[in-house]
Amino acid sequence: MKKTLLVTGGDGMLGTELRAQAKDTYDVVSTDVGDMDVTDLARVRKTFEERSPALVVHGGAMTNVDGCETDPDLAYRVNALGTRNVVLAAAARDIPLVYVSTDYVFDGAGDRPVLEFDPVGPRSAYGRSKLAGEEFVRQLARGRFWIVRTQWVYGFGGKNFVDTILGAAENGLPLKVVDDQFGAPTWARDLASAILRLIGSDAGYGTYHCSSRGSCSWFEFTREILRVAGVTPASLDPMPSTELDRPAPRPAFSVLRNWMFEQTIGDPMPTWQDAVAAYLAARGAKQGT
Repeated sequence: MKKTLLVTGGDGMLGTELRAQAKDTYDVVSTDVGDMDVTDLARVRKTFEERSPALVVHGGAMTNVDGCETDPDLAYRVNALGTRNVVLAAAARDIPLVYVSTDYVFDGAGDRPVLEFDPVGPRSAYGRSKLAGEEFVRQLARGRFWIVRTQWVYGFGGKNFVDTILGAAENGLPLKVVDDQFGAPTWARDLASAILRLIGSDAGYGTYHCSSRGSCSWFEFTREILRVAGVTPASLDPMPSTELDRPAPRPAFSVLRNWMFEQTIGDPMPTWQDAVAAYLAARGAKQGT
């Protein structure tokens, strides 16, 4: 009999991939805000009672960075207290839990890839609320947890940067893209595969970074998307992030190094360039092109 894997945020990009990849190994139960609002502790506990999961991947979150900045109370209710509720329900049943976190817990002020052991220092309400979620996991999960930090996620199951860029270019719109923020674009399919490898291994609990290898700016990412897709935009120009005038600050350099993966189960992640090529090939197949 298969163990039950409960996935929160199951309708999103990561949840979509987890459901697809885990179905042969687990009985996957997918929840999202419509059927299990994580801010409602009673509802969360009832779901755990009804579904009796053996493992949990908590990917449900408020990820609208600017929305978090303009409504920090909501950000903390979802990302901090919502995480506390899921952890309490899991801990009461002694269930191991994966908490999906973010590079935004770092300040992005350095110039080298950050390790799992580097000091945190979030600069936005989104980053602070996700860090608060991490702290609840460490305090309440009775040591049975994996915190998995990732970044710049794209994929099927939600609006993402790759599709936005291609849509704009194919519609003949000029493109101006930030060239002073650096990270590692990560395909949700690769992230889901890594999480499943992690929970299925004997690597042990703890905090892990999991993103594509290498790094680039948003401008370099855009240029690679267009090159691989064979799309020529009306124009493509770099710009500083200050031109966007967004409510929330972004980390300037928050490239994650998957050090714990490298040391324990081996780094399972492809380069960001290979991941983009693989995603675009899968996207073309999905669209029949």
